[in-house]
Amino acid sequence: MTTRLSRRALPAVAAAVLLAACTGTGGTTTGAAGEAVGPAVAAADTQSAPDPALRSYYGQQLAWAACENAPRTEGVDPASVRCATLQVPLDYADPSGATIGVAVARVAAARPGQRAGSLLVNPGGPGNSGVDAVLGGQRDYDGPLRDHYDIVGFDPRGTGRTAPVNCLDDRARDSWLTTDNPGSEHGKLLADACRAKYGTLLEHLGTRDTARDMDVLRAALGDRKLTYLGLSYGTYLGSVYAEEFPDRVGRLVLDGAIDPAKSIAETNIEQYAGFDRSLRAFAAHCAEQSPCPFGTDPGKAAVRAADFLDGLKRKPLTTTGGRILTSAAAWAGVMDSLYGDEGGWDGLASAIGWAMDRGNGDYLLAYADSYNKRGGDGRYGAAADAYTAIYCADGATDVPTGDALRDAYARLAARAPLISRHEPAAVLFDPDCRSWPFRSPEKAHPIVSKATTPILVVGSTGDAATSYANAQQLVAQLGNAVLLTREGEGHTGYGHSACVRAAVGAYLVDGTLPVAGTRCASDRG
Repeated sequence: MTTRLSRRALPAVAAAVLLAACTGTGGTTTGAAGEAVGPAVAAADTQSAPDPALRSYYGQQLAWAACENAPRTEGVDPASVRCATLQVPLDYADPSGATIGVAVARVAAARPGQRAGSLLVNPGGPGNSGVDAVLGGQRDYDGPLRDHYDIVGFDPRGTGRTAPVNCLDDRARDSWLTTDNPGSEHGKLLADACRAKYGTLLEHLGTRDTARDMDVLRAALGDRKLTYLGLSYGTYLGSVYAEEFPDRVGRLVLDGAIDPAKSIAETNIEQYAGFDRSLRAFAAHCAEQSPCPFGTDPGKAAVRAADFLDGLKRKPLTTTGGRILTSAAAWAGVMDSLYGDEGGWDGLASAIGWAMDRGNGDYLLAYADSYNKRGGDGRYGAAADAYTAIYCADGATDVPTGDALRDAYARLAARAPLISRHEPAAVLFDPDCRSWPFRSPEKAHPIVSKATTPILVVGSTGDAATSYANAQQLVAQLGNAVLLTREGEGHTGYGHSACVRAAVGAYLVDGTLPVAGTRCASDRG
């Protein structure tokens, strides 16, 4: 069972159709890095290159062109939607060597006369496409944000259209994701496939390299400082940027925080504890309704649900199309819904009920496919392997062993007894970097930014994937930061609360921070 820290990082665009390649013939740069191949919105910020050898990258002009297969959105001028490719060095220690083309999408500011610059967005993952988030949600930022900013998304290294990492074929991935008996070689199977296909590229997919790419993009867009909205994993990317480039931090909003000081094992224990709590809340809610497949006792409902899901290990269900609903697949389907708020709970209860009471696993398998990003044609994108490759490059290879491992398993069982018992190793080692081809020098550590511009951090009290405590800890680490609290269930706050959206807009547009201690209600309830 593979967890995505931001499966539903931006609920307003979670249902957007994943798009085909957007860069197209007009969006691919040609010639040496930095060669002018098209008009730019503003003069590139060449002088901010941290190394003279990088000036050609920082000075490049983006060749904006129509995006292939971009959806037409009512109220958005198609001419304002454009794509381009940003050239960056594969290895920042060797700027004259091989390069990577970073896919970029932009929806131009609705009121050009009031344009303040570019707002870069990252929807999380790691592995989710920033290009898809922008193109699939062209009106998600309507109002002050889109009036004043070009909304810009990009696909980080290893994702989407930027050197995508896709190690397994679709049939192998079906089995790899849904097996109930992963065994000790499960992680090695993926690691060996990635090594064979991508080799040393894997060493250059970490968040620190992506933060450097983001600074090159900032300069190419003509912005002196970065304005940024990062959700879930995007908060870690924003934090690393603030650590690397404190003098270029403009107005940053980090929503659904990851604690950079926690190891991947500690992160997983805390995250699954959050999902265990959400599972209990969901099941208790169901038991108070009628009918509920888990019975009428709120105190026992979650155990009944978990017992059924775990029982699929012994008695999996064959679905209408002949695919098998395993326990791993069923749990993935449940996780898909638990990333959301209470609005999705009745649908999840119905899907589990069809499986429990009628032996029909079709609906629960559909939830699993949504979680695993399996298309209706049976094909997968690069998100799953990008998730693993990026985390392993970020230091998730530093795993507990011996007494520390036994202690980690004990704490996992104590804090997430229902949701982790199906396969504790798959939970603790998510992703499994134990057999990864290289050992990253990155280590979990508190990130302290020396930026003079304050950073706005949004935390949600009922966020199962990224806990409210993470937001509090990130604010303490950053120092010059303000915490905005959203009360309620669901992952991240921006898509769940008009109050949060208003506060984020006020900061990004006017620089007005919420008063310390501000708490926002959710749109639902």
